[in-house]
Amino acid sequence: MDDNNRTTATMQPVMFTEGAVKALKGIEAEQDIPKNYGLRVGVKGGGCSGFSYVLGFDEQTEKDDVFEIEGIRVLIEKTHFMYLAGMEIDWVDGLENRGFSFNNPNAKSTCGCGSSFEV
Repeated sequence: MDDNNRTTATMQPVMFTEGAVKALKGIEAEQDIPKNYGLRVGVKGGGCSGFSYVLGFDEQTEKDDVFEIEGIRVLIEKTHFMYLAGMEIDWVDGLENRGFSFNNPNAKSTCGCGSSFEV
């Protein structure tokens, strides 16, 4: 099987709320994201708590596992899986806050803005 078509369906690593799915599909359509791209969910060093989240459309690499979640092709780098497993991504559209929020059971603590965490 070609690595670009590899799909892992044994476990859903992250979950999206209904609002997040609607927002992500809207962004995908509005920005005319190429069909071969997937939604990259990951982490990077930095942020006020040590790690910050990565969320954006990107091309698959050889380091990625690919999942189909709520009709969205999701790319997660294998080394990031342990930081993200069980996380819920939501879309918040309130008076004080608008954007994606991350509920991560692996985080020991998070910053006030919710975009970075410590493990």
